[in-house]
Amino acid sequence: MTVDLTKMNAIVQKEYGSAPEDVLRISHVAQPTIGDDEVLVRVASASVDRGTWHMMSGLQYPIRLGSGLRRPKALNPGRSFAGTVESIGKGESDFRPGDAVYGICHAAFAEYARARTRKIALKPANLTFEQASAVPISALTALQAVRDKAQVRSGQTVLIVGASGGVGSYAVQIAKQFGAEVTGVGSTEKVDLVRSLGADHVIDYCVHRFANYGGHYDVILDIGGNSPLSDLRRVLAPRGRLVTIGGESDARWIWPTLGRQIRSLFLSPFISQKLLSVLASENSKDLSVLRELIEAEQIKPTIDRTFTLNETPSAIRYLLEGRARGKIVVVV
Repeated sequence: MTVDLTKMNAIVQKEYGSAPEDVLRISHVAQPTIGDDEVLVRVASASVDRGTWHMMSGLQYPIRLGSGLRRPKALNPGRSFAGTVESIGKGESDFRPGDAVYGICHAAFAEYARARTRKIALKPANLTFEQASAVPISALTALQAVRDKAQVRSGQTVLIVGASGGVGSYAVQIAKQFGAEVTGVGSTEKVDLVRSLGADHVIDYCVHRFANYGGHYDVILDIGGNSPLSDLRRVLAPRGRLVTIGGESDARWIWPTLGRQIRSLFLSPFISQKLLSVLASENSKDLSVLRELIEAEQIKPTIDRTFTLNETPSAIRYLLEGRARGKIVVVV
């Protein structure tokens, strides 16, 4: 029996749907073809984030303008990965076959995937592939939120709502590296995790509403939450910065998720507080910055559970249940 080396195992999605068990299947398909500015990578592992579900479900509807109106353009919704360069396109590249890399690619839940060279970087040497795959999208978002939007400086007080999630777990660590005094907000079962990330103070939102906890923060990062804008502004310093990152609505249209961001955009010019939001830039430069922070042991990924490629639907289901303490990884 001969083995077709041009084929691979991959998760395949042919239609949008909110239940991963209904729309994701393992299949034997052709390996992807790469363009001039791309590389083919042998995927070792990939990670799951809230964006994975949005790409899978096609919600909110405006997402489909880029991912396919009636059905997904991508083979599957996986994006963050770590693996080894198999081959390179005809364009100029700093990468060579055999390089261990991590970053953002097309259809990461597969044995092979194509990635643009501007969205990958060399893997941190002190991380396993599984750990490295848990970094790209979540850590990029956290870095750009803390450094660029919030402009966190030494001595500032920072409140992070959603501190135990994928983005939040990195935001706590990065804000601490910038010299901030960090307060993290999480549920009762995740308080110990937030504290282990380096947070100076932890608020259990099952016991206390952070809006009634007292204090005024120089910076608030509200990650994937639905806190009223009035509550966030109440505990924000008069000239503080509020940065909202994503949202957990499963509504079909964009308003429930971005409503606060849109209101903030119109309100911000008329008040002393800065109300901002983040749309992460996927780029190799910041992936290299993260590699330096990781290799200096200043930040590290926190992995809750790993799943096999066949178990990808279960990995996404686990994310949707809201029980994850850190990142969820699919080992290929």
